Amino acid sequence: MTRILLSLALATGAGLPLAAHHSFSAEFDHNKPVTLKGTLTKMEWINPHGWIYVDVKEVDGTVVSWAVETGGPTALLRRGVRKTDFPIGAEVLIKGFRAKNGKPIANGRTVTLPDGRDLFFGSSGTGEPRDGAEPTR
Repeated sequence: MTRILLSLALATGAGLPLAAHHSFSAEFDHNKPVTLKGTLTKMEWINPHGWIYVDVKEVDGTVVSWAVETGGPTALLRRGVRKTDFPIGAEVLIKGFRAKNGKPIANGRTVTLPDGRDLFFGSSGTGEPRDGAEPTR
């Protein structure tokens, strides 16, 4: 019976995708800081990294949807960051680093909320730069 249950558990788990935890330098460029000001459209409070999605209006009027990686929920909670801090439709200012692949993806370091609070939401222990991002946008 134990062998059957073990086989069933292994077979069930084999079909699930693995969520890989990656280093900062594998996907993001510390030489390309970015500052994004836009409207929060979605938040995924998931492991191993959370994601927030922000629509940023470009100089020419077009809107670019950015995906911004954050630390995981446990790390964010330890820093006093709550999911409720991010209401959909809120205007936010995010500082972070661009993705190496050129897509509108960033690793977020800090976010400034509409009430003026600055929150750190970078990942820890992944090799990301320790200093803040300089504005580029």
